[in-house]
Amino acid sequence: MEQAELAALLFPKTGKTLADYETVYPPRRLPPGAPVTRLAPSPTGFIHLGNVYGALASERLAHQNGGLFLLRIEDTDEKREKPGAVEALIEALAYFGLRFDEGAAAAGERGAYGPYRQRERVGLYHAAARALTERGLAYPCFCSEEELQEIRAAQAAAGANFGYYGAWAKYRDLPPAEARRRLERGEPFVLRWRAPEAAAAATVTVTDAVRGALVLPANEQDIVLLKSNGVPTYHFAHVVDDHFMRVTHAVRGEEWLPSLPVHAQLFAALAWEPPVYCHTPLLLKMEGGGKRKLSKRKDPELALDFYRREGYHPLAVREYLMTILNSGYEEWRLAHPGTDMEEFSFSLAKIGASGALFDLQKLNDISKNVFAALAPEETADFLRQWAEAMSVSALLKAPREYLTAIAAIGRREANPRKDFIYGAQIFSFISFFFDECFQAEDPLPDNMTGAEAGRILTEYLAAYDHAAGKDGWFAALKRLAVAGGYAEKPKDYKKQPELYKGHIGDVSAVIRLALSGRKNSPDLWEIQQAMGEQRVRGRLAAARQRYGGPG
Repeated sequence: MEQAELAALLFPKTGKTLADYETVYPPRRLPPGAPVTRLAPSPTGFIHLGNVYGALASERLAHQNGGLFLLRIEDTDEKREKPGAVEALIEALAYFGLRFDEGAAAAGERGAYGPYRQRERVGLYHAAARALTERGLAYPCFCSEEELQEIRAAQAAAGANFGYYGAWAKYRDLPPAEARRRLERGEPFVLRWRAPEAAAAATVTVTDAVRGALVLPANEQDIVLLKSNGVPTYHFAHVVDDHFMRVTHAVRGEEWLPSLPVHAQLFAALAWEPPVYCHTPLLLKMEGGGKRKLSKRKDPELALDFYRREGYHPLAVREYLMTILNSGYEEWRLAHPGTDMEEFSFSLAKIGASGALFDLQKLNDISKNVFAALAPEETADFLRQWAEAMSVSALLKAPREYLTAIAAIGRREANPRKDFIYGAQIFSFISFFFDECFQAEDPLPDNMTGAEAGRILTEYLAAYDHAAGKDGWFAALKRLAVAGGYAEKPKDYKKQPELYKGHIGDVSAVIRLALSGRKNSPDLWEIQQAMGEQRVRGRLAAARQRYGGPG
């Protein structure tokens, strides 16, 4: 009875009991075996690749098996929360194509198992805490910071493990009457869980869907369940939320493995069925002949903002993450090049238990394939979106039709060009198409003088027919080259260089430099068709003047 009275004193405003909440949040009406998964990030302001990595696994597991995927915001740590972080997180996840069936959203939230922000669920946590207190499994701890430091110093002197447990748990066995007196005096406290007495010598066995059976040392610490302000810790809140949101599979990073015994023991203490835990491997990178964890401080590619700023297509990022999430995906993709990723049979059993090696070059290769498969119109729209986010005025001012024509160069054939990787790289690659960005970057061929280049451009301008097809245009170019003393074929010039000024490639190089400012560029005829006659003639005339040719 004393414990019940203590619980009532600790939680005088707890209206609903756990039994009431079982009615409020009943088992979901889903097909048998349908998974319920969640992404539960903290709004700290740093949105990283691991968020998408884990979310993609959760989303695929749920949606390919008739289940649902929810977004829960774990915002109990107000000190670490950044203004606008929740909105930024939701928007970033949407950008990468992650579909949530319920949970926090830009326009509020949706779903019958909310609220989906932990700070709005405090009543539920207090009901669970009260139930544990009534059973003697939780107690108020009045330790001050000074007392905790004294305990730590004594443990160091004794060579004992650090923490609040067993004989070191000063207020564990405080009589309820004494606890009542302290509470009535208004002394601050935290609520701690009373770890099982035998935990120090016990083990906890959990079957992980990725790693199999795990036998771990049981937790002996009397961990904090509720902080002094009544807000729950992560350990407690996620257990309560996963139960009442009816989560069946908890996909999270392997950095949470040390906390697994705590969570398993809390589920057991509350007599709830735990979700199937699925601990995904860390994202690693090669460095100095070894592997290390991706670092917020060292690796800009860990932040999701890196991919949006550089302009990686979200589909490319998702494709790449799937290759490191599931063995066999790359082979499947090769066999099904035009098939939606959602047709792939994702499996938790195919997630490797060891670290997942992140390779930016491999992402770039996949990105090339993604852009090569997109319709030019889709590429143009993506570039406009990226340009709007990054304020790239040249792309923003360009008509959609012009961007589409540029994106179509070399990409309507059976084997399309694969030289588009990400927005910033693409813009650099195509910047010469925009007059305000054009620069004469490369010099004329070594065997070409400015006067000769001017002469070639004068004759080319005079004969230029924008309406000519590719074959007709090239035939005219050959006639111009031969009439000017250039070999029709490079091999002819190579055999008898004394007979020619150069070969047709030197003539086309002059035209290419005039139009693009570069010695290497896509197909010359397609460049001209995309630019349009007016821009082509303007570029040719400007180059002729630059080289000193006749006006």
